[in-house]
Amino acid sequence: MNTVMWIIAGVLVLASVLMCVVVLIQQTKSSGIGAGFGETVSFSQRGKAASREAKLQKITVALAIVIAVLAIALLLIKCFAGVSL
Repeated sequence: MNTVMWIIAGVLVLASVLMCVVVLIQQTKSSGIGAGFGETVSFSQRGKAASREAKLQKITVALAIVIAVLAIALLLIKCFAGVSL
């Protein structure tokens, strides 16, 4: 049971680091100062950026679910098996 906990903890750390990276890659929702001066972006660039952002948002949600499930599993294993890391 101890090896299972170590494996789950390792995957949890890996998923957490990956989620940090994915969140940092995403662009902010606000346009910044460029919007005030009439910065223009072509439709093809906007479409590619929107597609990329949508994928990153889906990955973020999936990683959040994985992290939550792994954390709960680790807690339940620790509580019911009486094993400590």
